[in-house]
Amino acid sequence: MRVLVRLLGFLGAHRWQVMFAVVLGIGTMASNVGLLSVATYLISISALQYGLSQLTLPMFLVQIFGISRAAFRYLERLVSHNVTFKLLADLRTWLYARLEPLSPARLLEHRSGDLLTRIVKDVEELENIYLRAFAPVVVAVAISALAFVALYVFDPTLAFVTLAFLALAGVGVPLLAGLLAKRLGRRELELRAELGVQVVDGVQGVQDLLALGRAGDQERNVSDLGQKLGRVQKRMASIGGLQNALNDLTMNLAMVTVLILAIPLVNESSIPAVYLAFLALLTLGSFEAVQPLGTAFQFLGRSLGAGERLFEIADAEPQIVDPDDPLPPPTDHTLEFDRVGFRYRENEPPVLDEISFKVEPGSRVAIVGPSGSGKSTLANLALRFWDTTHGEVRLGGHDVRGYAQEDLRRAIGVVSQETHLFNETLRDNLLLARPDATNGELESALERAQLIEFVRHLPQGLDTPLGEQGLRLSGGERQRLAIARALLEDAPVLILDEPTANLDPATEHELLARLYEPVSERATLAITHRLVHMEQMDEILVLEGGRIVERGTHQGLLEKNGLYKRMVEVQDQMLATV
Repeated sequence: MRVLVRLLGFLGAHRWQVMFAVVLGIGTMASNVGLLSVATYLISISALQYGLSQLTLPMFLVQIFGISRAAFRYLERLVSHNVTFKLLADLRTWLYARLEPLSPARLLEHRSGDLLTRIVKDVEELENIYLRAFAPVVVAVAISALAFVALYVFDPTLAFVTLAFLALAGVGVPLLAGLLAKRLGRRELELRAELGVQVVDGVQGVQDLLALGRAGDQERNVSDLGQKLGRVQKRMASIGGLQNALNDLTMNLAMVTVLILAIPLVNESSIPAVYLAFLALLTLGSFEAVQPLGTAFQFLGRSLGAGERLFEIADAEPQIVDPDDPLPPPTDHTLEFDRVGFRYRENEPPVLDEISFKVEPGSRVAIVGPSGSGKSTLANLALRFWDTTHGEVRLGGHDVRGYAQEDLRRAIGVVSQETHLFNETLRDNLLLARPDATNGELESALERAQLIEFVRHLPQGLDTPLGEQGLRLSGGERQRLAIARALLEDAPVLILDEPTANLDPATEHELLARLYEPVSERATLAITHRLVHMEQMDEILVLEGGRIVERGTHQGLLEKNGLYKRMVEVQDQMLATV
């Protein structure tokens, strides 16, 4: 119930449209019932050969109800669907806004396919609550009340008997259908989510699956899930059929019961004979308002399950939050790590331990070491994707936790080894760094990243679509585009995390020579295991097992004859064999 109340709370922003849709729904059903019952009354008057004067009003009402039914139905569908789509759009926007603060720490707990299913399919599932549950319930109550009043005028017994059957069809049958479908609805939701995960994983990894000859296994996994989902949906359809049959049975029993009760009243002249068919069809027509409730209740469990999955994500507390009173944006851009330690989970060993160094504007510091030594974690801590377990990361002399995240990240440009490119044009991907950049500035950044000649040979130049995750580019081209984006941003702190991982040695040497050029207003932190142009660094830190085991200049570390020298020798041997 708590989930239902929270979901209905989103109606508040569109309450007037919702109320208008409900009024139109009541008008539609009232016109339907009025048309059916008054037309029957008109036929009865004609059959009993009443005077023409008594036919005028029923004939006029039939015309009014016929026109109003079509008009109300059209407007009701238009308004109700419009407000429902607006609600779903609001929900997606709200959910995405709640997802952003969870990235990346909390989102790593979920698979991308599952997140996609939640923000698309689970949100779509909620239309059953807004379109098929809330408004139909209000309409059903209103029409049942009108039918009760109309029948009460003729005889209270007829009114109460009809109301009882309406309650059975509108509450009893839907509750039975909802009870039978409750677990099935949640199971269908789980299977659909898992199917979405498998499809997304399969599409993203299709090249590897084909190369390893495992595409058939993935196809069988998807097929098995599809069959399980089909079996659950078949059972749901069976429940839907049972619900429809019970609704029809209840409706016809109500009409027969009203006839059985009304015929003696007609014989006793308590009710004029001309109204007998009118009462029967009035009862029959009123059931049209309660019949949609069965479908709504049948899928209510599934819809509430979708709501629970959405709130599970939305209610998650971000690991990283802005301070209540953030510091103004930094003017001093000295990046400092002071005895920093970090572990991802409490029961895991530390990834970093007692890390201390400083990168001042105009200086260049390199962090090197074997894979898995914690180098990339330093970049994540500087950007506050995670917070330190102990110690402090400072920017401009202040703990980075004192800044608003947006201000902090605006001061730090990053080139990571796994840069994401969006399925937009090359220009759009560059403009993420500086939306107001001119063509000349874009071309300058591309030239410094050694990508300008490649772009000039593209048929559409800067307006060339890059495809999903930039798959139309090679790994090296994607990497250089990421570098161009960072250079275009021109942040006062530049962190290079394996910036040339996908480049050939010749291009790497030339590009790094430019990136490592001293810039008086920029602090440069290079994180790499490829020891190229290290002689340009003001200081080199060697990490092993999350700790700094050596530090100094390139020449000084070579003279120490330690880990750094062994890494240089291994790299030189590898290059010599190429």
